Amino acid sequence: MTARSLSPSTPRGEATRQRVLEAAEQVFGEKGYYGASVTEITRAAGVAQGTFYLYFRGKKEIFLDLVDALGERLRSLTLEASAAAGSYAEAQQLGFSAFFDFARSHRHIYRIIQECDRVDQITYRRFYSMLAESYSRAQAEATARGEAAAVDPEVVAYCMLGVGHFVALRFLFWDGELAKEAEETAIRFAQKGVSPA
Repeated sequence: MTARSLSPSTPRGEATRQRVLEAAEQVFGEKGYYGASVTEITRAAGVAQGTFYLYFRGKKEIFLDLVDALGERLRSLTLEASAAAGSYAEAQQLGFSAFFDFARSHRHIYRIIQECDRVDQITYRRFYSMLAESYSRAQAEATARGEAAAVDPEVVAYCMLGVGHFVALRFLFWDGELAKEAEETAIRFAQKGVSPA
């Protein structure tokens, strides 16, 4: 939770706050940041406007909190998935699969993140830089173990973000379906790109 948020003091309050965030994801995804309103978000969440202001200061704050929350959830899911791997190649496979699954269940993420570029550059850049930091760290550790090429881990991290981003954009968001074969091709490409050979 960022400094923008007003912290709930009870589990019930946290559940309500989460419900409002989920409604915001739907409304911002459908209407865009500039087309959405607090009224539409509260209506979608089934709460009164007064309840909204117990947790968020306004539309911009909930939008930026949503971007941060999406980034945190995505990082957590991909790290958790790859933690079970026995090798770096398997970690990449599990991490990419977790990313594609996340994208399937959060189909509005592309519009929300793209709009964040115009709403708040700091939050927009943080979304990507924190994902890249996790990947960069894993790449550096794999290099030290001899499982990955000795190349700049930050450059590799952004290359891998690009692979996931554009494959999901092209097949999942433009076409509506990311076939398993396309997902596997992206993963194989990523694995070959950092192979020690």
